[in-house]
Amino acid sequence: MMKPTLLAVALAVAMPAAVFAQSVIEVHDPYARASGPSAVSGAAFMVLHNHGDVDDRLVSASSPVAARVELHTHIEDDAGVMRMVHVDEGLSLPAGGERSLVRGGDHVMFLGITTPFEDGTSVPLTLTFEQAGDVTIEVPVDLSRMPGGHGEHGGQDGHGMTTGN
Repeated sequence: MMKPTLLAVALAVAMPAAVFAQSVIEVHDPYARASGPSAVSGAAFMVLHNHGDVDDRLVSASSPVAARVELHTHIEDDAGVMRMVHVDEGLSLPAGGERSLVRGGDHVMFLGITTPFEDGTSVPLTLTFEQAGDVTIEVPVDLSRMPGGHGEHGGQDGHGMTTGN
């Protein structure tokens, strides 16, 4: 008979990465926007929670609705102008912590949109983490959403949680 600790280790090793990601990374309150039906770019915003005991990093993202998906942030240049830039090194996510991807800050950028972002629909998005692996979610498109508060809940209750699958 296997000892409970050995059984737990054996099961953890046998679990696929996606199952591991489900138990460690949670995505709360995601939404996507584009400037209009003919827009060639759009963005997604959300709050990432790392329930693990190891720091992680969001290293990339992908979606079938865009030619390219990048991780972006805004920085202030020497002239005091805010510029959106690609974040090559990814976005850190501390163990037991969270990171908000918000308008005017860190976000997921869809470039070369191949399917229009229509209000009320959703777009598939795969987030790839250095430790947890892939987390695939459906991101609701909300073209009227206004920025607001922590995680940009913008009048919503913020309890809409999505876990990776």
